Order: sequence, then structure tokens, then C-alpha cells
Amino acid sequence: MLNLLDSASASSEPCPKALIVPHAGYVYSGPVAASAYANLRSFRDVITRVVLMGPAHYGECHGLATTAVEQWRTPLGSVPVDQDAIKELIAKFPHVFFREDLHEREHSLEVQVPFLQVALDQFSIIPLLAGEDSEDVVLSALEHLWGGPETLLVISSDLSHFHDSMTARGIDAATAAAILALEPNEISGHQACGQVAIKGLVGAARGHGLHPHSLDLRNSGDTSGRRDRVVGYGAFSFTQN
Repeated sequence: MLNLLDSASASSEPCPKALIVPHAGYVYSGPVAASAYANLRSFRDVITRVVLMGPAHYGECHGLATTAVEQWRTPLGSVPVDQDAIKELIAKFPHVFFREDLHEREHSLEVQVPFLQVALDQFSIIPLLAGEDSEDVVLSALEHLWGGPETLLVISSDLSHFHDSMTARGIDAATAAAILALEPNEISGHQACGQVAIKGLVGAARGHGLHPHSLDLRNSGDTSGRRDRVVGYGAFSFTQN
């Protein structure tokens, strides 16, 4: 983990308000994700709360599924879950609920936590899994949790799946262009497994006047060598200027 961050080049951008990062195994997408997390190190004492949102791969979900546990544990230690914010979210939005079964097997959020533990000091997390029909709920939840500079929004998503490398590059370039243009309606399900969360973030970013930045865009053929059936990975940040 530390080697991935040390190998990544941090930009000179201001503190990110939001990141889009991939969630495949570290050997595949780790270098791409690190290009985003490396930018947090200069703000390690600023960011104290992280909203983690990604797709539910292992079950049907209509809305946003969260967890009632008090902390998440990784080999690097434990991270508190902001249960006060979660309970407030559930009380305000009927389509936000506890679903421990969806979180038990899910990797899309868990793989982000060690990166955060290395890049930041003390912080809490708000884990949310988004269903495929939950765009309005995602946008409302992100607005509610927006906060100030202490709050970072992290959207976990891989891009295109199981095309040859050349085809994947074309699809992922179109997805990146839509993100950079802040055009959520130009992003569809075949372009990203976490497209619902991405579209919610892009819509919120547009409303808040954030500026998107492309940090890395590759696929598993670039990191693992196999180019006939690849998965696309992109890293993006969103800043106030």
C-alpha cells in the first residue's frame, strides 16, 4: 500500500472534495487508485470524515444500504463508522437502510480503507452501497452529507468490463469525457459498475461548481499484461477551483 502511494505522483491541486477510484484487486487497479489517494497526504489533518459509496455486487438493493457496525477493521487497524451521521441519514431518507448481508461479501468499499489509513490521520467513514435504481437517493444523500473541508466523498467504481483493450480504451475515454464535462446523463451501466454513484456525484459536483480532474485512465491490460479481456480503471478528483 505504502509502495503504491510512494510511486504515485501527487498533483498540486487544492484539497479534493471528492474522488472516483477503482476497486479491483490492488495488483490490477492499485496504481490507478493510488494516483488519487496520493493527493490526500498534504491534507491528512484536514479530512476527518469520508463518505464511501459504491455498487452492491452481491445482492439486489433498492436505495442505499449501510451498516450498523461501529468500526471497520483492516490489517492496518480499525476505523470508526460514523453511526450518528448514518442514523440521521436513515431518519431523513426512507430509502437508506441497514443491510449487513450486502456488506459482508462486498469489496468495493473495503479496498479503499487501507489507502485512506495510509493517506490520512484520524477519520471516520460512512459506508453506503447504491442500488441500480437509486440515482435520486444517491444525489440527495450526497447533498445531505456534503459538509465542509473535513468531509471527503469517495466513489468506488471500475469502468468497462471484459472487452479487448482497444475497445475498452474507447469506452473508458467516453466515460472520462462525460465525467470531465459534468454530464451525468452521458454515463450508462455498461460503462461503469458504479455508474449510479458516479452519476450522483457528477450531478452534485455540477451543482456545487466543482472542477473535475483526470488523474489516471488505464485498464487491467496495462497493469497485468492480458489484453483480450480487460477491466477499465479511472481515477478522478473534484476540487473547488
